[in-house]
Formats: sequence, C-alpha cells, structure tokens
Amino acid sequence: MPFRRGTLDVTSPGPLLRVEALRKTFSVGGAVMARARTELRAVDGLSFEIARGETFGLVGESGCGKSTVARCVLRLIEATSGHVTFDGIELLGLDARTMRRFRRRMQMVFQDTAGSLDSRMSVRAIVEEPLIIHRVGNAAARRVSVDEMLNLVGIHPDLASRKPHQFSGGQRQRIGLARALILRPELVVLDEPISALDVSVQAQVLNLLRDLQESLQLTYLFIVHDLTVAEYFCDRLGVLYLGRLMEIADRMTIFRKPLHPYTVSLLSAVPVPDADPARKRSRIILSGEVSPLGPESGCPFQPRCPIGKDRDMCANQTPPLEARGPGHAVACHFPGELTAP
Repeated sequence: MPFRRGTLDVTSPGPLLRVEALRKTFSVGGAVMARARTELRAVDGLSFEIARGETFGLVGESGCGKSTVARCVLRLIEATSGHVTFDGIELLGLDARTMRRFRRRMQMVFQDTAGSLDSRMSVRAIVEEPLIIHRVGNAAARRVSVDEMLNLVGIHPDLASRKPHQFSGGQRQRIGLARALILRPELVVLDEPISALDVSVQAQVLNLLRDLQESLQLTYLFIVHDLTVAEYFCDRLGVLYLGRLMEIADRMTIFRKPLHPYTVSLLSAVPVPDADPARKRSRIILSGEVSPLGPESGCPFQPRCPIGKDRDMCANQTPPLEARGPGHAVACHFPGELTAP
C-alpha cells in the first residue's frame, strides 16, 4: 500500500532526534500524615542526539528514568522542561492536533507483551487500528497492508483472527512490533522489548529488529538494562543514573574504555562466559542507598561511588557532562580513577 506522510515530512539536516536539558519531575508525598510534598526528579537535565539509521541505547539500573525519558520524547507524558526536536521540529510546543500527525513518524514497542495488547481484539484489529486512527487507506488496502506487515514480522496472516492470549510471548512481541511499524515510522522507541521473553527467543527478536531496521530504514531508541544485549545491538550508549547522564560514547568505547565509576561498576557485574578461573572478573559491590530525592548539589552517584564517597568535591559540586575524547563525554570529577576489572 503506498504511504504518504503528509505536509510535515520535510527532512532536515542533522540528527533525527535531539533531546536537550530534558526534565521531568513528579510531586510525591503530602497525602499521608500531612507530609510536605516533595519534587522527585525522574529525569534531570538529559541531553543526547540520535542520528538517522542509528541505534542509541539508554542503559542503567531499574528505576533510573529510562522509560520516563522514552515517554517524554513521545509525549505520552508531558516533560516539565527542556527541548525535544524531531527532524528539526520542536515537539514539546506542538498542539495536540499537530502532535497527532507527528505520531505517524514515531512509534513505541512496549516491554509488557500481554498488557500492551488488547485481549478483546483480534490480531488483525490490533495491527489495523493505527491505520484507522490516522485514516490511512480504505478497508481493502488496510487488509493488504496488515497481511504484509504480519508476514514481515513472522506471523502468518491466517492467524490474524486469533486473540493475543493464543500466542507465545515472542509472538506477541512480534504483533506489537507489527502494530508499531504499520504506519512506516522513522523513529521507533523500544522499551526493553526482550526483557520479558525467554532467552531462546530474545536473539530471534533482536535479529528481526536488526533486519527490519535495515529494510525499513528505521532509527531506534533502545531502552535496556542488560549490558550484553546493549553491546550486541546498540551503536552508541548513554549510561543513566537517577535521571542524569553519567557517560555517553560509542559501544566499543563504553565497553573497552569506561571512565565513569558507575559504568565500570555495571560492567563488572556482566557475566564472563569463560571456563578459565584466572580470567574471572572481580565484581565491584556498590554500597549505600539509591534515593531519587537526594540533594540537588553534588554528584548523584557520590553516596555509592567507590572513589568519591569521601570527597568533598563530589559531595558539593555537580560534575558537568564534559568531553573526554571524540564522541565520549563523562560527568565525573575524577574520570578513569576506577579501572575496569
């Protein structure tokens, strides 16, 4: 089915997506025992760019703000401040009608394969729904488009009358992927798309995503906490901690020359498939509590940092994200002091 994006499709030079000083805060407390309300900084001044055709990964522990960033970028939730520029157009200031037109060019694949698909709808209805919402094609053309997309993701069209619960987790994720791609978007946000799948299925889905990226010319924002998956799948990586970017670089630099103590600590926890006991990696154990309600000054990682927990500079001065090499930036006062095991 021929696809036309509309009058807003004007390709601009530069990155496809640019995020600048993005912030999202939530008010917590105040309802129980008359506690004062507190601002929780879920995303705190995040900035990064994604080039066309690139896979950019956001990695970090659970609760560090990765999914919140994804939802702010797509305006599924509204950011508190900052800028999100897609193909040269500022998104955060668009009205609802214009933003709806842009949603045809950016879609999301969710982590929960069961909860993200309506159990009352057939697979055909689920995949066709975006076309109906955006008024793309007539019924016959939509049917052809749905069949083509299901074939593309590895689901036979003869199964399209079934409900989601009749499929495995991997098949449901393929259905969710078909729904996201049916509008032929340019940017796809993948929110931990394989974390709920069996290990045997994860590689199949990753290879499918790579094939689709090449055939459909897609750009990925990949939310992931598994560093082995990030090393295999991503071109560049941003390491997130409590809503702040600690380190950003290409994949090889992050895994071969990490400079931030948090990045080094994460990498020390990655299992090494080697039978030689002499090559076993010593793990860095982080102590201290993780609190998104910490002080505004100082490094957010300082209370747990192996090299900065007793340093006044780390406790009182927030380290800026500074370049430490080509395409490599680190937010640390003492980068490189903690060496990778």
